[in-house]
Amino acid sequence: MRMHKKSHLEERLSACSELVTIADLTDKNMKRAALTPEYLPFNAIFGNDNPIYLEIGCGKGKFVCESAKLFPHVNFVAVEKISNVLIEALERAKEEGVKNVYFLNCAAEVLQKYFKPRSVEVIYLNFSNPLPKEGYKRQRLTNPRFLEIYSGVLKEGGRIIQKTDDKDFFEYSLESYKAAGFKITSVCRDYREVAQGDVETEHERKFKDMGKKIYRAVIEV
Repeated sequence: MRMHKKSHLEERLSACSELVTIADLTDKNMKRAALTPEYLPFNAIFGNDNPIYLEIGCGKGKFVCESAKLFPHVNFVAVEKISNVLIEALERAKEEGVKNVYFLNCAAEVLQKYFKPRSVEVIYLNFSNPLPKEGYKRQRLTNPRFLEIYSGVLKEGGRIIQKTDDKDFFEYSLESYKAAGFKITSVCRDYREVAQGDVETEHERKFKDMGKKIYRAVIEV
């Protein structure tokens, strides 16, 4: 089902402009566009040089806002390519007065355009679209082409933390990490109790209430 455009979307985005960079990618070839750096000045944006944690696909922002409150000495950057979804996360962060979270409206394919090499300590992949059809394999956020991007922006020893309710996608992801030479440090195929320092997402609570298993892995680059 096609998502209806939120009312007054442009005006609402403008009202949150201090919290977000909206990608202006006139070059539709994302691989080529990513080669032209426009590194975001995170030290200036946050006013400090605290470590950067990145969530790819932040949805309505519950996870990143609660994580930012839990870890005030970490700078959280949340990426969401659908502005119709992003606006809810932006307004949530603004309403709750969260100071250590910033948003980027772009696709994961161009992360290297905005993040300096080896500048991110943790990447969160929370309930990414599993895209089960074989023809969409390259679009999965744990496909080798994305892992190469993550490897470029993550610091040496940086981590990817993934959660999903889709078993097949989870197993596919584990194989992708192994093939890329990443170290899988933790695997849980029935993640019931939220680990210390973790935050439950909207989807996670919903799926647990439905009796579905949650799969979680921690990967070191």
